[in-house]
Amino acid sequence: MKVAVVGCTHAGTAAVSNIANLYPEAEVTVYERNDNVSFLSCGIALYVGGVVKDPKGLFYSSPEQLENMGVTMKMKHEVLSIDTEQKTITVRNLETGEQLEDNFDKLVMATGSWPVVPPIEGIELDNILLSKNYNQANTIIERAKNAKKVTVIGAGYIGVELVEAFQKYGKEVTLIDGEDRILSKYLDPEFTDIIEEDFKTRGINLALNETVTRFEGYDGNVTKVYTNKGEYESDLVILCVGFRPNTELVKGQVDMLDNGAIIVDEYMRTSNKDIFAAGDSCAIKYNPTGEHAYIPLATNAVRMGTLVGRNIVKPTIKYMGTQGTSGLHLFDLSMASTGLTEKAALRAGMNVKTITIEENNRPEFMPDYEVITLKVVYEEGSRRIVGAQVISKADVTQSVNTLSVCIQNNMTVDELGFVDFFFQPHFNKPWNFLNQAGLQAAQ
Repeated sequence: MKVAVVGCTHAGTAAVSNIANLYPEAEVTVYERNDNVSFLSCGIALYVGGVVKDPKGLFYSSPEQLENMGVTMKMKHEVLSIDTEQKTITVRNLETGEQLEDNFDKLVMATGSWPVVPPIEGIELDNILLSKNYNQANTIIERAKNAKKVTVIGAGYIGVELVEAFQKYGKEVTLIDGEDRILSKYLDPEFTDIIEEDFKTRGINLALNETVTRFEGYDGNVTKVYTNKGEYESDLVILCVGFRPNTELVKGQVDMLDNGAIIVDEYMRTSNKDIFAAGDSCAIKYNPTGEHAYIPLATNAVRMGTLVGRNIVKPTIKYMGTQGTSGLHLFDLSMASTGLTEKAALRAGMNVKTITIEENNRPEFMPDYEVITLKVVYEEGSRRIVGAQVISKADVTQSVNTLSVCIQNNMTVDELGFVDFFFQPHFNKPWNFLNQAGLQAAQ
């Protein structure tokens, strides 16, 4: 069995290592245009901020490690075209310029995603950077040394984490986003209000509900960012406006969503059963709605890549779907979310209700405790839980993992009130705050 794997970050690395372990007789070839594999891009802000001193820790595998498993690693090789009917692949060696053609029995598309680069006037100016891979992280760190005024465009996870890193680095930071709130895909207003207020008290300039119209520069370097509402002096700009799946190679050859994300079944197979896809290049079942959705997360990618390895010879283990569960730490606040926000559920046409509680994380007789804010979103008719969010100065983010399991298993908010949780004053109260949310929703 000849297996061609295109791309080797999270999904590709997981797929390759599992195929090599389970089917040592398979002839596996990886085509990767970078010179590294398995880079944890979610650690870029920690690297930029100096929390991670040694970037080697952001890699959990290497080309040498995979080669030792019997895998042929074609690093710095760009795939030019794929013919799924003939099962051929055309590749260019980026170092020599040489082109080669190979064939395969099974193909794994683990091409991931790439940052969206909007067509804005002046975007070609120097010091306007992307934040996705290892080389870009190193460039950001190098350019930030001499920068005083940094503008981050895009208030998603990567954007806000970079804002924190630059603020701690002593920079004047402006955060621009077209939405009227930061982190609007993950949290409802009562949560983002808390974070935005914290940002403002730390001197971070929030330019929300603003669209960048052009960049201005001097001597080839960016000096100012213009929006539809204002202008901001900047000597370093980081673009974090979203990601687009890298799937042009198989466009028109397998089924995709409108954004180009490859649709896969529960065994990670595309509409062509000899072609598998995993990670940020594809769309997967989103349990809160039951529909396919594009949810680019490292956790999804690793799970999906692992399932490719388990299912590449025959359908063996089904994917259970995702809730899009994620967590974040910003300054003193820890937060996490899973499933749909209230606003996202309403936009999807769902009839939902919510319960929001504020509770201390430990009994008040303890020497210290912190306030927890928890929100649970559930369908009004079935009372099925479809989303949840939590924020606190105490780290209670693991509670959202529990709620993720609840969503995955179609639990109701009423059942949540009586789930068996332990009590110990160092950690919680006799009625766990998750229980309390369920009980209050039932009133």
